[in-house]
Amino acid sequence: MIKKLVCLTGVICLLAAIAYAADKPVTQTNQGTVLKTTSVKTAKMNARGKVVEISDKAIKIARSIKGDIEIMEFALENPTKDIVVNDSVKIDYSIKDGKLTASRVAKPGAVKNPVRNGTKQIKEKPASASK
Repeated sequence: MIKKLVCLTGVICLLAAIAYAADKPVTQTNQGTVLKTTSVKTAKMNARGKVVEISDKAIKIARSIKGDIEIMEFALENPTKDIVVNDSVKIDYSIKDGKLTASRVAKPGAVKNPVRNGTKQIKEKPASASK
């Protein structure tokens, strides 16, 4: 009889602990963990190819994969500068709302900053005239 009473008391305590844990409201300390698990980053990808068509809002490139030519169309976040048809380009893109959206379009091999590749331009001072 005592064993049954101890077991019954233990089960009641266990159920009370589970019910208390389930009713726990979101507080400042555990709200950060809830927010961290719900944020999803979009994958950034890139593609290289030749420009087939370009406008202010979209760009189409043809790229070769294992001998097959594939046409890809991207929506542009920002208008591109100095890019024309038949240029080779590298596009950094992600998928937004089911569309390929280009965040950056650049010509490969274009030097952004001449100081980075080790060729620093030095201005020579004119020689002083001495008598």
